[in-house]
Order: sequence, then structure tokens, then C-alpha cells
Amino acid sequence: MKKFIFAYYPIILAFLSFLFSVSLWFTDHQLEGIFVGIWVPSILSLTTVLAQIREKEIRKSRNNRPS
Repeated sequence: MKKFIFAYYPIILAFLSFLFSVSLWFTDHQLEGIFVGIWVPSILSLTTVLAQIREKEIRKSRNNRPS
């Protein structure tokens, strides 16, 4: 379950941000919709960065393990 949350939680957050952005846009709050729309790539980029850091730490711990 933890693996599922790590994999799909950011995607769900990005999609909800996208829906919120679209709803703001069509309710005559265009500037706010654009601002919230910028969150989508930010969330996905942060997810990628954190995944790379996590992967680097895993590789580092595997290399430091005594044989």
C-alpha cells in the first residue's frame, strides 16, 4: 500500500490541481486559474526530483553494505 501511495499520490494531486485550475478558469477567475495551473508541472517535477534523490540514497546504501 505504501508503494502505491508513493507512486500515485503526486499524480492524483496534480490531477486535482488541474481540475481546480479549469474550474477557476471557467468561473471567470482566469488569473487564479493560470496560477493554480502552474502547480501541475511543479508537483510532477518535485515528484521526479524526490524520486531521484530516493533512488540515489538506495544505491548509496547498497554500495556501502559490507559483503
